[in-house]
Amino acid sequence: MTHILKEGRPYPRGAYFDGKGTNFALFSDHAASVTLCLFDQHGTSETDRIQLRECTNGVWHGYVGTVKPGQLYGYRVDGLWAPEEGQRFNAHKLLLDPYARKLSGSINWNDALYGYTISDSPDADLHMDERDSAQFMPKAVVVAPETLVKLAKPDIRWPKTIIYEAHVKGLTMQHPLIPNDIRGTFAALSDSALISHLQKIGITAIELMPIHAFTQDRHLLEKNLSNYWGYNTLSYFAPEPGYLCSGELEEIAKTVDTLHAAGIEVILDVVYNHTCEGNHLGPTICWKGIDNLSYYKELPGNPRYYDNLTGCGNALNTSHPKVLQMIMDSLRLWASVYGIDGFRFDLALTLGRNEHGFNRDHSLFHAMLQDPVLTRCKLIAEPWDVGPGGFQLGSFPPGFSEWNGDYRDVTRDFWAGKDGMLSTFASRFAASSDLFNEQHRRPWSSVNFVTAHDGFTLHDLVSFNEKHNEANGENSEDGANDNRSWNCGHEGETDDEDIIALRAQQKRNFLATLFLSQGIPMLLAGDELNNTQQGNNNTYCQDNPLGWVNWEKADDSLIEFVGMLANLRKSHNAIARAEFLTGKLNEHGNSDVAWFNANGDNMTNEEWNNPSNKAMAVKFVPPNKNEAAVLVFLNASHVPIPAKIPYCDTYDWKLLINTSLNPLPNIEHDTLQLEPRSVYVYEGNLIP
Repeated sequence: MTHILKEGRPYPRGAYFDGKGTNFALFSDHAASVTLCLFDQHGTSETDRIQLRECTNGVWHGYVGTVKPGQLYGYRVDGLWAPEEGQRFNAHKLLLDPYARKLSGSINWNDALYGYTISDSPDADLHMDERDSAQFMPKAVVVAPETLVKLAKPDIRWPKTIIYEAHVKGLTMQHPLIPNDIRGTFAALSDSALISHLQKIGITAIELMPIHAFTQDRHLLEKNLSNYWGYNTLSYFAPEPGYLCSGELEEIAKTVDTLHAAGIEVILDVVYNHTCEGNHLGPTICWKGIDNLSYYKELPGNPRYYDNLTGCGNALNTSHPKVLQMIMDSLRLWASVYGIDGFRFDLALTLGRNEHGFNRDHSLFHAMLQDPVLTRCKLIAEPWDVGPGGFQLGSFPPGFSEWNGDYRDVTRDFWAGKDGMLSTFASRFAASSDLFNEQHRRPWSSVNFVTAHDGFTLHDLVSFNEKHNEANGENSEDGANDNRSWNCGHEGETDDEDIIALRAQQKRNFLATLFLSQGIPMLLAGDELNNTQQGNNNTYCQDNPLGWVNWEKADDSLIEFVGMLANLRKSHNAIARAEFLTGKLNEHGNSDVAWFNANGDNMTNEEWNNPSNKAMAVKFVPPNKNEAAVLVFLNASHVPIPAKIPYCDTYDWKLLINTSLNPLPNIEHDTLQLEPRSVYVYEGNLIP
């Protein structure tokens, strides 16, 4: 076929089909030439090469009227080969369009994928490799630019949000009621059996680990392992092909619509901090060969090497306007075309770095917070990376919520019985106002979690003192060493009924704490099912039953407990407040929060600072006097403690939750005994 090239336009970037033909636009500020390469339907034969002659403001573009949806394509970009200057152009390498909406095929690892000739020489990356990489590369696919979602978003208010962190494949691969042929895909997420479960446990948002197309790491494949988690992005606009049962993009939108109809929002975990191309010794697949100097952060004064702020080999240069635009275009696509409700930004600290370090006023954050599409989305930052000053919890601008890693650590220490935790625990229990209460931020700035994909599951948190990562093939040197876990007296699984009962009680304590805390609770998928990873706290490479959620160990009582906690949170504004607690008295003589010792007296400074004090009570009062207050007793001690309902109270209290499951003794009114390691929750209405 003869293809006639017209001038085209520099925007939108990527391949844009207008109903008649396709406009191609690729940013490369330092390239000498850009060639569009067309392939047959199998992606095995290169059928045409079309050089894009127009370049406007660094964007190479051209319009081909004969190219329709379904066409496979890639690019070859030529320019200076000078790695010591940060220039790594190599026209022998086929490159993926950064804006590709859909991919065909996957990476077939071969040395030809590298821009340099691999050798043992320390200067190997300086020598250009001239082998053609096309046969080993996935190809981009031209698609029609349509809005796929049909239904309106649930628009759940932040205070009522309950997040469920899950993996598309891992959540559904072993679900007994989901058909085998759709397990592990988006189609499975819309299955009625799964949605019924999500509704039963009361979550309002499912946060999906990366669904952007990602690479399978070569070193993992050589060990018969694989990249399971997906934090190794190959495309910011295309989904991971393996997650599409039908192979069609509409499958994602249909799933999102189905979840929306069930009242469940969808949040994506997105990885804009680094790409799959690694460091200077990594492959040349996309951005590195298109314009290395523009897309990546290089070491100041030594552009041969990358500024590895992420620990993954490279970091995107988010200060460059075209890179910033790429991220914004990607976010808007997922929010508008697929109906996504929010984004969790992996290693978000890197996104806000410039030459002087982290800057909460970074232009990328400003762009997100003023965007008319994204300002309606939930934006969640992971507030750390591995660069200098790499932990900035509480430092993101208003409009962002943040994963509160300090909440996780403090809560684990508290329930492990560590001395001197009461005061710090109370601050985290009350939405960490010491970290977030500035510039009119709200309690939902703190996304609270006890467990997440990275680390122990809840079952393993109470079953193992040490990580057991032997299956990863790294001599258990991978994964965190500071787990703050407690195995309740035995490492791993046991038949000891007392230990089993204690572990079950500790799980209820953690879950009750999470759902009763001010801020936003995030539950790890499978924690309500007693899911275990056998002590492995880093299953990033375990795409197998070890890393998947096991539904066979599900305990109906624990599922019901989580559902009860979710309903309690949704129905009581006292524990899902839209404002930070102040402690000030209202017209009824009650403050929004009051802290008591076990005897029902107001906590003193001495009691707060007593390292052996591990019990307290807290009363949360809602803004509306006609709504119920909530009184919570917590005892992290290993011994029972006598307690009393606070003396000053004017509430009629009803016990709702007792994590010890032991019946309360029939003793004096307003007096009780806090069992070791237990939580008691009361609902109270004002006495007329």
